[in-house]
Amino acid sequence: MEFRVLGPVEVRLGGRTEVLSGRLRRTLLGILLARRGRPVPVDVLIDALWGERPDPRAPKKLQLHIHRLRAVLDEPERLSFGPAGYRLRVRPGEVDADRFEALARAGIAVARREPQRAVESLRAALVLWYGTAFGDADVPVLADWARRLTDLRLTAIEALYQAELDCGLHEAVIGELTGLARAHPLRERLHELLVTALHRAGRRAEALEAYRHARQVFQAELGLEPGPVLRDLQRRVLIEPAPVARAVPAQLPAGIGAVTGRHAELGELDGLLAEDAPSALSVVTGTPGVGKTALAVCWAQRVRDRFPDGQLYVDLRGYEDKPVAPTDALAGFLRALGVDRSAIPDDLDERAAAFRTLVDRRRMLVLLDNAGTAEQVRPLLPGGPACRTLVTSRDALAGLVVRYGAHRIRLGALSGPDAAGLLRELLGEHAEAVGTTDLAELCAGLPLALRVMAELVRPDSPPDRGDAIRRTLAAVTTPPRSVRPA
Repeated sequence: MEFRVLGPVEVRLGGRTEVLSGRLRRTLLGILLARRGRPVPVDVLIDALWGERPDPRAPKKLQLHIHRLRAVLDEPERLSFGPAGYRLRVRPGEVDADRFEALARAGIAVARREPQRAVESLRAALVLWYGTAFGDADVPVLADWARRLTDLRLTAIEALYQAELDCGLHEAVIGELTGLARAHPLRERLHELLVTALHRAGRRAEALEAYRHARQVFQAELGLEPGPVLRDLQRRVLIEPAPVARAVPAQLPAGIGAVTGRHAELGELDGLLAEDAPSALSVVTGTPGVGKTALAVCWAQRVRDRFPDGQLYVDLRGYEDKPVAPTDALAGFLRALGVDRSAIPDDLDERAAAFRTLVDRRRMLVLLDNAGTAEQVRPLLPGGPACRTLVTSRDALAGLVVRYGAHRIRLGALSGPDAAGLLRELLGEHAEAVGTTDLAELCAGLPLALRVMAELVRPDSPPDRGDAIRRTLAAVTTPPRSVRPA
């Protein structure tokens, strides 16, 4: 069971949210939660609920509200009555405010020495908020708790963005900080963070404008100049050269649009995004033509905004005559991250170490396409927890599963209806003229074969292309002997 107070007061039970009807009942639950585990005298509850308009029927009305509140609890006896008043029994972790406080204080405590860990803890804390604490339950008994939670929330927000700046995420936080500085114009620390982020991102003019705006607000609202920290920031922006912004690669190839019949696999890949995901590495495996690259690129394009520090891509050509060597792939990554050619080490291990250093604490997506072996992939794996890596391969890449706990997704052929649907989508107005179900079966549910077939049967397909297309179709529907089982 969960009690939620970081917004309108609610009760969650078995995945279902019980929205309490009526302000009085929400206020009653808020007061009982504020004094959880301790008895609350009847006169205190009556005064909080009807203090401004005394009502002789208030004790009976209170009993009715208590009865209705018990009905939404998993165990009605949690809310008991004794000589000292009503007492609500709450188990550890059941109140969202308690979890917020624990996560927020843990993140603030490690912010200076472990900024990435702080970011994860603070974001987990702040996501628990869904409105104003206690919503419309505005009574003096709750005011102190609400004020303390709100102050801690703002402190956690400031600690979060300082930690993200320490992780080098200057560009990524500018938009959010701009909105926060407008929402809390008298919170000087937010202005300091915004000016810092703009300056470190190389946006000097905007940093100075942000300072001027903050100064105008303080003068107009408080009759004061900004504090010494903000004034010192302005002087540094004026005299120091703007830092060189870090390279933000965006290497994802163009996708083919939405993929058909892959909702379950896309959902599995979405699990890779969670902060508590069991692995930061996923492997999509399957036979040639089954759509591994299409799925990976479609998903990567869809979630690219979750990786503001960039997306890296390489086709490793693992099953061609000359696969891409890890040393060459790393050289490409290092150049994309702003490393001069002359500064790239010759040794494979040194290149791998330099790559891990550059992407440490950066939220990046690395897509390693068409990998032949686990050995080809290992040097290309980032080491930091903020990165996510997606590999496609015909091979099961068991070594990555065993050593790194990679999450494997086995991609099979499309079902008959999905395959026929893809053909209809590809053929458009020409679909009625052909038997899409029979053609889909001929293609064995392989998306690549279906796309080739769509070109083959189009009325406007040139005759001299037919033989070449037929040969291609035969090739993609007959896996080569060299393919290892997935």
